[in-house]
Amino acid sequence: MSTRSVSLDYRCLPWLFATALATTAPHVLHQPIWLTLVAGAIFAYAVWLWTRNQRLPGRWPMIALALLACAGVALEFRALLGRDAGVSLLVLFMLLKLLELRSQRDAMVLITLGYFLLLTHYFYSQSIATGLWLLATMVLVTATLIRLNGGPASRPLATLRYAGVLTLQALPLMLILYLLFPRISGPLWGLPQDAHKARSGLSEQMSPGSIASLALSSEIAFRVRFKTEIPPRNKLYWRGPVMDYFDGRTWRPGVSATRAPEIQALSPAISYESTIEANQQRWLLALDAPSPELKEFAIKSTLTVTAPQSINQRTRFSLLAVSDYRFNVDEATAVLQQNLALPEQLNPRSRELARSWRKASADPLLTVNKALNFFSEEAFIYTLEPPLLGENAIDDFLFQTRRGFCEHYAAAFVVLMRAAGIPARVVAGYQGGERNPIDGFLIVRQSDAHAWAEVWLAGRGWIRVDPTAAVSPNRVEGGIVSALPLGEPLPPLLTVRSEWIRGLRYRWEAINNAWNQQVLGYNPERQREFLQRLGLAAPDWQSLTAILAAVIATLMLAISAWTLYQRPRTDPLQRLWQQALRRLARRQIHCAPWETPLALQRRITASDPQLAILFAAVVESYLANRYSARPGDLRQLREAIAKLP
Repeated sequence: MSTRSVSLDYRCLPWLFATALATTAPHVLHQPIWLTLVAGAIFAYAVWLWTRNQRLPGRWPMIALALLACAGVALEFRALLGRDAGVSLLVLFMLLKLLELRSQRDAMVLITLGYFLLLTHYFYSQSIATGLWLLATMVLVTATLIRLNGGPASRPLATLRYAGVLTLQALPLMLILYLLFPRISGPLWGLPQDAHKARSGLSEQMSPGSIASLALSSEIAFRVRFKTEIPPRNKLYWRGPVMDYFDGRTWRPGVSATRAPEIQALSPAISYESTIEANQQRWLLALDAPSPELKEFAIKSTLTVTAPQSINQRTRFSLLAVSDYRFNVDEATAVLQQNLALPEQLNPRSRELARSWRKASADPLLTVNKALNFFSEEAFIYTLEPPLLGENAIDDFLFQTRRGFCEHYAAAFVVLMRAAGIPARVVAGYQGGERNPIDGFLIVRQSDAHAWAEVWLAGRGWIRVDPTAAVSPNRVEGGIVSALPLGEPLPPLLTVRSEWIRGLRYRWEAINNAWNQQVLGYNPERQREFLQRLGLAAPDWQSLTAILAAVIATLMLAISAWTLYQRPRTDPLQRLWQQALRRLARRQIHCAPWETPLALQRRITASDPQLAILFAAVVESYLANRYSARPGDLRQLREAIAKLP
């Protein structure tokens, strides 16, 4: 009988409801509100029908609901394919399936869809919490499958325990597949465009407030593991985009020169490994400055290190840096002219101030120091909540509001330098970081986003100047928390003073980092390293597939052998009795399961007296050995069985 026609056990429905809820509920965090409300209404209606023992909707209403679901998703996402649209459809179809649970086949479809939905949660999060939730949900779905196929209705804990044992038994196979299955580069969700949706982080353009908004986030931008001692905090400048073009309000990268940067290292190279979170950008946020020995990555003429493609998944890079260096001492004339340009007729007071400094001294270094002294001696305030600026934003900031974040100070300083005839530009990136004492990694958060300036001086090349340090030295030496006034809106994670809570945070972040490095970071390169340690010099996907098949076959043979070894052993006496019954079966005499040996003998006596005489010896010997307090040798029983025709 097919599962289509087998009616569904009414007592299985709570299991199916729990499966649907557990596999779809976490998607509430990623779905539109209207879809969550519709899904919740469908689930509540299905439960109501079950509790009231009401009739399920017919075929045509279900078709109409399915079409409405597709239309709603299409209107919301402008597509029916892709990560978000596809997952939303699966969630709706899972809950709609609750309204047509009539047969065992319907229940099997729901369970299969539940297993598939488990995968979709990794499209949004691959954290430890997600993994634990999905492992528990997989046990629940497996328990539902067991219950559907005859598991005890009155013992749900026993069913869950059985499902848990099955999951544990599958762990060796899961581990083998994880280690040996050919890895692919790229994110888990290789779907259409929405799989690479932009994430918050440093942008390639800067305007007032753009970096200040990042300071409100405690999300981790990247982690760094130094192979030597961590440099001093005031040396931890992580270079991102360099911005040359200024339209009066927004800074953008200018036209990059095609020439390679000329880097002169004045100190030994520092080796480190950086694990960068997905940011949809190409820059690696390398420690300033990248060593000239770094050959694996492209280094722009502005000293920004870039990857071959956008970083759309958490990625680990090995890099080199030098803390003391000279950079582009012989800069191209076109680049210097580009870094002197200012929009006409804007910020006249700033221009006049810079020209007065230049008239007082022709030494560019003295002009730089005058600008820094101006920031340190006047009443400037470092804050995340600066006032709004007008059309002449730099003038308003320097002479009126005097309240700003790092992008305000970097932009104003570069404008002053250009007005004084000194080539200058803005560099965006991160500054500082917090060392986790548990695992030794340096954690750089979005709140560490920073902007500073570079000026070009003849004979010295490009030199980093951080005007924010002139206003608030604590920003560079102690981080953003120690630099901002009390009451500034910082993330609670950064403002916690309790050593106990901070210790818990360190441990949790270290655990997450280990998960990211050892589990999620098991990429093709790590797999090759692992296999090379096993003696495989250059494994390709063909050899990996062959090894995987061989290992799985060996594992399955071992499991089969263990299962056969654990099989209950048949009693020798019972084995001989079964042999006698097989001889009777040849003569079309079958023993019913409930029939005793004596009852079978009487039945044979009535139908075949000659056979009954031979079978009586078998029964007598069998009963004597079975029920005697001192069973004898089985040889007599074997001889009696041998005489049966």
